[in-house]
Amino acid sequence: MARAIEDYAMIGNCETAALVARDGSIDWVCLPRFDSDACFAALVGNPDNGRWLIGPKAKARTTRRYRPDTLILETEFITAQGAVLLVDFMPMNTTKPKIVRVVRGLRGKIHMQMELVIRFDYGRIVPWVTRRNDAIVAVAGPHLLSLRTPVNLEGKGLRTVADFTVTKGKQVPFVMEYGSSSEPMPAGIEWRKALRQTEEAWRKWTSRVKYDGPWAPALRRSLITVKALTYVPTGGIVAAPTTSLPERLGGPLNWDYRYCWVRDATFTLLALIHAGYHAEAARWKEWLKRAVAGSFDQLQMLYGVAGERRLIEWEADWLSGYGGSAPVRIGNAASEQLQLDVYGELADCLHQARGSRIGNHDPEGFNLQIELLNRLEKIWREPDNGIWEIRGKKQHYTHSKMMAWLAFDRTIKTSEAFQMGGPVEKWKQIREQIHDDVCRRGFNKTLGAFVQTYGSKHLDASLLMIPLVGFLPASDPRVQGTVAQIEKRLMRNGFVLRYEVPNAKKGLAGEGAFLPCSFWLADCYELMARHKDAERLLERLLAVCNDVGLLSEEYDFQNQRQLGNFPQALTHLGVINTVLNLHAREGGPAHQRSSRHPRRRHKLPGVRRLGY
Repeated sequence: MARAIEDYAMIGNCETAALVARDGSIDWVCLPRFDSDACFAALVGNPDNGRWLIGPKAKARTTRRYRPDTLILETEFITAQGAVLLVDFMPMNTTKPKIVRVVRGLRGKIHMQMELVIRFDYGRIVPWVTRRNDAIVAVAGPHLLSLRTPVNLEGKGLRTVADFTVTKGKQVPFVMEYGSSSEPMPAGIEWRKALRQTEEAWRKWTSRVKYDGPWAPALRRSLITVKALTYVPTGGIVAAPTTSLPERLGGPLNWDYRYCWVRDATFTLLALIHAGYHAEAARWKEWLKRAVAGSFDQLQMLYGVAGERRLIEWEADWLSGYGGSAPVRIGNAASEQLQLDVYGELADCLHQARGSRIGNHDPEGFNLQIELLNRLEKIWREPDNGIWEIRGKKQHYTHSKMMAWLAFDRTIKTSEAFQMGGPVEKWKQIREQIHDDVCRRGFNKTLGAFVQTYGSKHLDASLLMIPLVGFLPASDPRVQGTVAQIEKRLMRNGFVLRYEVPNAKKGLAGEGAFLPCSFWLADCYELMARHKDAERLLERLLAVCNDVGLLSEEYDFQNQRQLGNFPQALTHLGVINTVLNLHAREGGPAHQRSSRHPRRRHKLPGVRRLGY
């Protein structure tokens, strides 16, 4: 039986990440990048597909925590014979990725076991394992993993195993390093120094958080999680470090999330800026500009961590899937879909950046917005696949059209606030056309609410974005009606579903509540001055964090367990933005983004007027 998703914790080095189970088994890691092949894939298969277990041989009670303000995981095992602490971390700023595990005796005498099962290519390839000097080395094709430890290791049934004993005060290190099989073997590190440097680096980074209110622990843990999901060499931020953790247990809704989604752009930018991480926000914005550079008829919804575009989807049919949830997919075909909302996200992100200290001098970014609108002018009337990336017939999604309006609105605001030029009058005409179209065709008068697609009667939680981006103010009766209908028809046990399912035999039947949508509702409550409702919903959401403060994409409110890829960046961005919204009130990200009439800014030195 598969471990619960919430039974995992994450360690990482800001280039990749590993998931560690409560029993001390690392069941998932891709090396050297987030989107590289996995060499431990037990998470979506079984132990024979790769894992690294360190734990007591006897039955143990387990508690765990992160060291304060770090991504260093400490798991304490308590047995009848005593207690040990397992410290797991990945050093940052190293030439090759490393996983360091240290067993420290706390009391008594504990008999420990280690089992290492290396399987390259997502659990498929058994490597050749040899001893070289002070290490064992596993090689297959281009891949090499080395393991150094003072413990005596032996091969047994295509696995490397060890038994050892730990007493109070004794420390037993295990250092694994990834390298290329065509290059010299990694030289190894001094683990004590690496631990000290890693702790100092995380605490220095986290010390920039100034918020110290009632939700400070959740805010800080979410910021650390988003940082850990950042591919530092480029600034891209992956949606999650995993693939194919199911949205419906036992079903086929399993997707690869180890890529960077454009639609997360503005949420990411505003969270980082309002939390005081301007350098990270600037890196994210520059990543976006590089990733989408080129012809906008080739704009994708998601990209690789360095901006790669070819994300061909295929199935690893030798893997059984998490809890039998097959298939396990590698790559993501949604990259080839038409999703109009990303045009609005991209324009809004560049606009919000320009209004902060990270993007004042960016005529190049405005040129990008111009080309974006030239493309959008031609296609905004077309049906698309929508925000939920439906793999079926394209439709006229209300959210998609509203976000097309956003692209024109933000570019107009940019031009006027910064005197950047452009055919503003034409853009205003198109903006008005889209606004009228959405209000006429996307609003159901009988329901008194906006609906998922033009002419339908079904609700969609993405419509909560209407007040959040300023399409209509939160006080508008149509917005109030939409929120009321979502509360009535999409909420279950206080959480928000993505949308209504006309045919219960397909689609989202059995899916959990989509956690980011619940944070969007809390933000809407804040804009509607329903402050107590916002606080109660935030508290309810934070209550489903696992024991180390991590959240996945969805929550199964019936079985009270997490679902979907884990940990999920968009969910943790929801934590950050909602906490900051409730803390800052009108100075929060939601008020900034929803403002329809921002203060006119002065023309900035160094920004040239663009002529058309």
